Amino acid sequence: MSRVALLSGGGRGLGAAIAERLVSEGWSLSLGLRNLDQATQFGAPDRVQAVPFDAKDPDAATAWVAAAVARFGRIDALVNNAGIMTMVDFERGSEDDLDAMWAVNVKAPFRLIREALPHLRKTGQGRVINIASTDAKRYRNGTSVGYSMTKHALLSMTQAVRAAAWDDGVRATALCPGAIDTDLIANVVGATPKPDRLTPETVAGMVSFLLSLPNQASVPELIANTRQESLI
Repeated sequence: MSRVALLSGGGRGLGAAIAERLVSEGWSLSLGLRNLDQATQFGAPDRVQAVPFDAKDPDAATAWVAAAVARFGRIDALVNNAGIMTMVDFERGSEDDLDAMWAVNVKAPFRLIREALPHLRKTGQGRVINIASTDAKRYRNGTSVGYSMTKHALLSMTQAVRAAAWDDGVRATALCPGAIDTDLIANVVGATPKPDRLTPETVAGMVSFLLSLPNQASVPELIANTRQESLI
C-alpha cells in the first residue's frame, strides 16, 4: 500500500506542485481544500481524496484527519502548506489581519499536528513538514511583522514535534524557502525579482527529498534563500 500524506492548501501554487510531485511518486494524498474541484487536476482518483478544510474552523482538523483515516487507514506524513500573508507592522494592518494570519499560519497547523500525531506515531516513521519561510529565521525591513511572527511560531512548533514524538520515529522539518513565484507575493513591494524566485516545483522537490529520508537522517530545518544574507 502506498504511503499517505495530508496536505493543506494543495489546490494551487506551491501546494499544487507538492501534490503533483507526491502523486507522481506513488503517494496517496488527502487534500484539505476549500474548493474540492481543485483535486481533479491531479488525476489518480483512487489515490487522491478531497476533504473540506477551512483553516479558521476549530473543528476542521478533527474532521479532516478522521476522513483521511477512514479512507486510507493510516497517515504517514503531514505537510502544513496553507498560509496567508497580510502587511501588518507598527503602522499598517489591523488586529483582524493579525488574528487571521495567526489562525491560518499557526493555529491550524497546531490542530492538525495534534490530531494527526497519534497516527504518525503508529507508522514508526511519521513525518511532519511545516512550510515556514526565511522570515522564520530573521526579520528583514519591509516584511510583514505579523507574518514573520507567525512563521517564527511555526518554526518553534516544528521543534516541539521533534521533542514530543522522536522516540516513536516521527521526524519534523521546518522548510524555510525564500521567495517562491506564487500569488502569495505577487504584489509584495520589495520582494525578490521574479527571475530570481524559487519555482514551486523546486520547493516541491525539497519536500519530496525530506519525505524520502530515513529516521537516521533527520533534518530539523532546511533553508533555501533567494538572496545573500549574512544572518541566514
